[in-house]
Amino acid sequence: MPGNGSLLSRLRLVLTVFFALDGFVFAGWVVRIPDIKEQTHASAGALGLALLGVSAGAVVTMTLTGRLCRRYGSHRVTVVCAVLLSLSVALPPLTHSALALGLVLLAFGAAYGSINVAFNSAAVDLVAALRRPIMPSFHAAFSLGGMVGAGLGGLVAGLLTPTEHLFCLTLIGLLVTTLAAPTLLRHEPPRRPDPEPAPGPGTPSRAARGHRRLVVVFGLIALCTAYGEGAMADWGALHLKQDLGTSAAVAAAGYACFALAMTLGRLTGTTLLERLGRTRTVVVGGSTAAVGMLAGSLAPSPWATLAGYAVTGLGLANLFPVAVERAGALAGPDGVATASTLGYGGMLLGPPAIGFLAEWLSLSAALTSVAVLAGIAALIGFAVRDVAPG
Repeated sequence: MPGNGSLLSRLRLVLTVFFALDGFVFAGWVVRIPDIKEQTHASAGALGLALLGVSAGAVVTMTLTGRLCRRYGSHRVTVVCAVLLSLSVALPPLTHSALALGLVLLAFGAAYGSINVAFNSAAVDLVAALRRPIMPSFHAAFSLGGMVGAGLGGLVAGLLTPTEHLFCLTLIGLLVTTLAAPTLLRHEPPRRPDPEPAPGPGTPSRAARGHRRLVVVFGLIALCTAYGEGAMADWGALHLKQDLGTSAAVAAAGYACFALAMTLGRLTGTTLLERLGRTRTVVVGGSTAAVGMLAGSLAPSPWATLAGYAVTGLGLANLFPVAVERAGALAGPDGVATASTLGYGGMLLGPPAIGFLAEWLSLSAALTSVAVLAGIAALIGFAVRDVAPG
């Protein structure tokens, strides 16, 4: 397969479609959460517990998916998980209690977490075959799919019931999977041209242990990044409205600035990686995000805060793709699963940690923890520059 540029290009296109589909479906579900809350008559606390089903389902199945990818191939697992994701997104509006919602969200979360491990594993193999750092372009497709899914969801919210809307997502997901799946099913993932070198001299077992440690290190970078994403999604708008007294529209623009900047950062990520390399991209990105979030959390002006949010998005944009790609290059699907699980753990940790710190200190002070973790990601990237060059 190496050298077959046309086939590799087709595989890249198809994987991009699956990344975009994942973001599109997930965002479509998110915009209907308020309607589902009303339908299930769930309190805020009960809804919060039910929503944990998505994260719990994802975390529990990610490691298993890594093993399935190693046994059956990441292409086949990606297709199966795309079908499951498309089917499971139709389940939440069929529930009428918080308990039932939590149970179906376990299934939805399992499909969501599994497809993330599967197509990231496939993308890692393709990155190695192409010998170009294109991982950010896949994550940009996920971000763009999410923006389109959220935008369309907002437009149809007044026209379609949640059941009708999410059933349409099921049909779209199954149609896209039907059209894109044959390319993946006909071809095995490209074999990597060269194995990753061991992080130091020693026996194969020592080298394997060194690889496992590095995978965890890259997983910590993913955790630091995802912590910031989760915190911005849940608390960024509230900081603008509560602490700075902005209107609801300006508050909503806060996360939009962050998400748009992150998408733009990922669209230019390949060029950035080719010019700076992985280590400097992580160090510069983490440092940029730290500075941006300090401004975003401590600035007295709403417009300075919006600018800080945008700078934070630019800085964090490529840290997660680089971390997952490096972990996958070292340990295959198991490495992707480990880094993804740690990253998802960071997204789980972020919102409650911010809430606890906000009660103890203040929300603006709590949000500086995003800057601290972004700085830690930069330091980790610098510390492993010799054992994980790039």
